[in-house]
Amino acid sequence: MSSGLVALVIVIALIVVVALGSGILYDSRRRRLRRRFGPEYDRLVGERDSRLKAQAELAAREKRVKGLDIRPLTPAARTRYTQEWSSIQERFVDEPAQAVADAQRLVMAVMSDRGYPTERNDQVLADLSVEHANTLDHYRAAASISQQAAEGAASTESLRQAMIHYRALFQDLLGAPGEQITEPQIPEQHIASRQAPEQQVQGPRVDEPPVTGQQAREHGAGAGAAEVPPRQS
Repeated sequence: MSSGLVALVIVIALIVVVALGSGILYDSRRRRLRRRFGPEYDRLVGERDSRLKAQAELAAREKRVKGLDIRPLTPAARTRYTQEWSSIQERFVDEPAQAVADAQRLVMAVMSDRGYPTERNDQVLADLSVEHANTLDHYRAAASISQQAAEGAASTESLRQAMIHYRALFQDLLGAPGEQITEPQIPEQHIASRQAPEQQVQGPRVDEPPVTGQQAREHGAGAGAAEVPPRQS
């Protein structure tokens, strides 16, 4: 075999090795990013219509967040925020729109406390996607309903869903990595009595003491109120 042919074979072999190595590295990077970003990876690939562009953007997000001072909450802060969330949930039955606005404010406060910039919504989404990709769609849905609520176009059921979505991200932000915090519960009571019949929706529930006939007479007899029988357990 001539020296020229040997050199050609070596060059071809090197090209094959480099190609295989590049393919392995690409596949490894793809799997790592997909594992880390979950559904956000597929969403961005579809949005950018290019895997390479999406992967480059996700890698840039990782680099940016790595440079931020992201820190876990102190136990005292987690306790304080959990108590505030419970208080907001309890107000949902009487003031659903205000409760959702307060839930959004609380989530942003937790983000800020942990070191996330909160000035630009698009950047908030990008930053959250690095460590909280699995709850990012919850935030998107909740923020959309919050916008509807601000315009007076959100139903009570939509507001209830917003609370559930905000709760998912709230829990994710509140717990230290690998830590499972106790899930705050949204009550599940019909609030139809506070709405016109055509607007009745399923809302949160709160436990209320039964109203006795004596209490009804004491508080409503003067206005001709009928006796209300005790609620059956």
